[in-house]
Parts: sequence; C-alpha cells; structure tokens
Amino acid sequence: MILVASNSLTTPAIGTIFWAVLIFSLFFFVLAKFAWKPILSMIKQREESIKGSLAAAEKARKDMVRLQSDNEAIIKKAREEREIILKEARDVREKLIAEAKNKAVIEAEKIVEAAKAGIEREKANALSDIRRQVTILSVEVASKLLGEKLKATGEQEKLIEKYIKDVELNSN
Repeated sequence: MILVASNSLTTPAIGTIFWAVLIFSLFFFVLAKFAWKPILSMIKQREESIKGSLAAAEKARKDMVRLQSDNEAIIKKAREEREIILKEARDVREKLIAEAKNKAVIEAEKIVEAAKAGIEREKANALSDIRRQVTILSVEVASKLLGEKLKATGEQEKLIEKYIKDVELNSN
C-alpha cells in the first residue's frame, strides 16, 4: 500500500495531467482575455504616474534651487539697499548736526553782538550821565567861584551878559 500511494503521487495518471493542463489553459485563456489587459494597463498607468511624479519632483527640485538662488540675490540686494539707506541716514544726521552747530554759532555771534551793542549803549549812557554830572558839578563850582569873585569886584552884570551871548550862540 505504501507503494501504491507513493507511485500515484510521483507518477500522475494521464487523465489528471490532461485535466490539469486543460484547466490551466482555460484559466490562462480567461486571464489573457479578461484580466491581462486591465492589469497591464494599470501597471502602465502606475509606471507613467511614477515617471510623472519623478519628473515633477525633479522640476520642483530645480525650481527650489532657482528660488533659493533668487532669494539669495534678493537678500543680497536688500542688504545693499539697507546699507545705502543707513549711509544716507548717517549723512543726513551729520548734515543736521553740522547745520545745528552752524546755527548755534550764528546765534551765539548774534547774542554776543547784541550784548556788545547793549554794553556800548550802557557805556554811552553812563558816559553821558557822567558828563552831565560833571557839567552840573563844574557849573556849581564855577558859580560858587564866580559868585565869590563877583561879590568882591562887582563885575557881575558884565559876566552875565557874556554868558547869555555864549548860550545863544551855542543853541544856534
């Protein structure tokens, strides 16, 4: 019995081979007729989808490289513009400081000139006041001296007429 079992498994019968080949051929024909084309078309679509994705990825990588270089150029340009703006701001600041210094110097000179003019006016007023006081004192001293002298000699009337004539000549 052992021989029979081992014999049937190792050497199949012709009918089994016939039916196996027929079923396999039928199965292969059905697959080829109905399933093979859709499976191949799905594989082809998948392949094209992968190729398209790879192409899109490569394009995106190139775009990223281009955008990165563009960004670097934009950043460089922005830095240059910032430096120009900062330089202009420093120049404007220095110009404003210089103008403020010049205005301060001019104002200081005006204040000094005004102070000098005020001092000159005060000096002139003081000198005028001193002259007036000296004149008053001189007149008082002279009138006292003349009064003493005229009392003694009696020439008072002649002297008064002479002073009146001098005063009239000075006022003209």
